[in-house]
Amino acid sequence: MKFKTPPWIPMASIMLALASCDSSDDSGKNNKAHAEPVTNRIDIPASVRSNLGITFVNVERRKVSATLRVPGAFELKPLARHEYRLMMPAQVRLEVDELQAVNPGDLLYRFQSPQWLELQSRIELALASHKQAVLKFETITKRIEALKQADFRNAELEVQATNFEADVTRFKAELDAALATASNLLNAYRAREVALRPADLLASVDAKDSKVPLYRNIDWIEAHAIEAGVVQRLAVTDGGYVEATTLVLTTINPSQVRFRALGLQSDLSKFEQAEVVRIVPHQGNDSDINQSVPAVLGIGLDEHPRERAITLIADPENKPDWARPGVSAFLEVETRSSDGPALAIPRSAVVKDGIVHVFFKRDPMNPNKAIRVEADMGVSDGRWVEIQSGIGPQDEVVLEGAYELKLASSQSGASQKGGHFHADGTFHAEDH
Repeated sequence: MKFKTPPWIPMASIMLALASCDSSDDSGKNNKAHAEPVTNRIDIPASVRSNLGITFVNVERRKVSATLRVPGAFELKPLARHEYRLMMPAQVRLEVDELQAVNPGDLLYRFQSPQWLELQSRIELALASHKQAVLKFETITKRIEALKQADFRNAELEVQATNFEADVTRFKAELDAALATASNLLNAYRAREVALRPADLLASVDAKDSKVPLYRNIDWIEAHAIEAGVVQRLAVTDGGYVEATTLVLTTINPSQVRFRALGLQSDLSKFEQAEVVRIVPHQGNDSDINQSVPAVLGIGLDEHPRERAITLIADPENKPDWARPGVSAFLEVETRSSDGPALAIPRSAVVKDGIVHVFFKRDPMNPNKAIRVEADMGVSDGRWVEIQSGIGPQDEVVLEGAYELKLASSQSGASQKGGHFHADGTFHAEDH
């Protein structure tokens, strides 16, 4: 006997299948509803920041539209260099080496000159002649006084006394001149605070087993540093014999630097109305983007008609370690402007992703997250750029590591809406 399938059974099966699909869809929707919502935030815990070298910089208020940036370099001031030369032919013994730091009073070199020996002989001869003239004058004066007491006057003796007195004056002048020449010579090579007076050269000093005048105890003249600095160049050979006026060595004071740049002649009026001037270094791996040196701007007298440029000289108010002669940097000049300061971030913090520019802001509520923000950019001076929306004055943005975050937050040209990094630096998109 055959049984027919009731007509309501297929319909019931279809309804049951539809109900099952609806139940499955509802379950999936419920699961998605309970899943973490998709955001534009990326997890960047401390380990990830360390592995990727992520650094942050504060948002600043800057007059970007009124800032002129001019490249240039540091140079020594004219008075930062000091030359030490010989005043007479001599044999030289060097006591310092190149790049050696010296302070006022430090011994630089010694020299021995035949002219110094001649000057010593002049002093000795003038001293002996003066002593002899004084002795003769005193002797004849005593004879004249003795004759006066005997009520006797000798005109010839009085004439001799006058001549001897003139000799005393003449030899005293020769001695003073020789001593002054010697003291000036020695003082030219001594520290200023220990200068010698001419009379000091006659003071007795110990020499071997006897006492002699100071001038006779000096065989090698010592040349001392007058100013603090660093030995830049040794111009003679140690032990060599050189002529008068020869350059022996040069010292420089590295802290005495200024900044020289070339600005456009068309910006002359702006430079003349500068309100804020600062010198900023090139951005490097270990440099702070906020680092700068306040300076006083001066407009040089050099003319550059072909380049249509003007010389700018900036005198830094303080000298950081990186401000060395020959080091290039930028001169930033804020000119007078009716526009107020705007919120700005470093231009290097903004990276291009497809047809848009983005930067990454540190989440104010969670420092271990970064927020991807499309850059609404305004004016840029090449180093800083105005951001017209999406940031506040207390925010921080990613400086180093922005490119890595851009790569991690983009996939096949489409921006991901969120994710996190693993400790090894790999990125995991939160799409499931």
